[in-house]
Amino acid sequence: MKHTLLIIEDDLDTSEMLRVYFEAQGYRVVTAVTGQDGLDKCRSEPPNLILLDVRLPDLDGFEVGQHLQEDVRTSRLPVIFVTERRSRDDRIAGLKLGAIDYITKPFDVQELRLRVRNALRRAGSQNNPVTGLPGEKLTDDRLSAMLERSDWAVLTISIHGLDKFNEIYGFVARDDVLRAIALTLTSAVDELGSIDDFVGHPNENQFVIITIPGKVAQISHHVEDRLNQAMNYFYPIHDREAGYVRRGGEDGPKEKVPFMRVSTVTLSPKEGPFSNLENLKQALSQPIKV
Repeated sequence: MKHTLLIIEDDLDTSEMLRVYFEAQGYRVVTAVTGQDGLDKCRSEPPNLILLDVRLPDLDGFEVGQHLQEDVRTSRLPVIFVTERRSRDDRIAGLKLGAIDYITKPFDVQELRLRVRNALRRAGSQNNPVTGLPGEKLTDDRLSAMLERSDWAVLTISIHGLDKFNEIYGFVARDDVLRAIALTLTSAVDELGSIDDFVGHPNENQFVIITIPGKVAQISHHVEDRLNQAMNYFYPIHDREAGYVRRGGEDGPKEKVPFMRVSTVTLSPKEGPFSNLENLKQALSQPIKV
């Protein structure tokens, strides 16, 4: 299956050169000449990678990158900025928006091809791109193998309120939360688990720990207590002191938003039988009141 590249570039000569070159390399190429056109194409048919110019006739490339990050449908798309801007501040601005690379014009097209190839390889990794933990496929594989044993226990850790937190504080703060949770879980397993335990991150709001029945209760209590105590510290101090109130404009309505919370679900063979992976995942996804 061909990878799709979206080239957002208003210089028609550059855009056409890149289109012809990458199509010859076996890619499917879509082009856009404005930032808004590029955003529309991302949302209607997300590409595998975006080559994004900074100087565009409507939105600049940094604004496009910000919009991509704010939309859950496009926030994980790999972006390479291709621009004439060479300053350190511009490069940092692009990388802060989640860009995986920043290339200045004029560029060597063969070097660009290698950067695109490497970026697609990284994006195709089966690990979660934020936490580095095994993603959905690897986690499902481990859960399937687990079901063939008799001495297993599985723990899911769900984060409630992460989407709202992301909406208010942005993706950088959200990613910091996810990385901190991942570190807490791996440390807990190292300290309290067994040698073959597994920690996965199959989707943004959920983590999975596979362990043995004799270890799962202690791990569950430890991570739930530790994470729920830590959640408040991801918020600015003035919001913590206020109990957190989001203001809808100076004279607008106020919306009181609860802090993020963590809940856990624990299963072992005695709660079964679980005939297949989907049956197990359905049980793990049961709603929890927090």
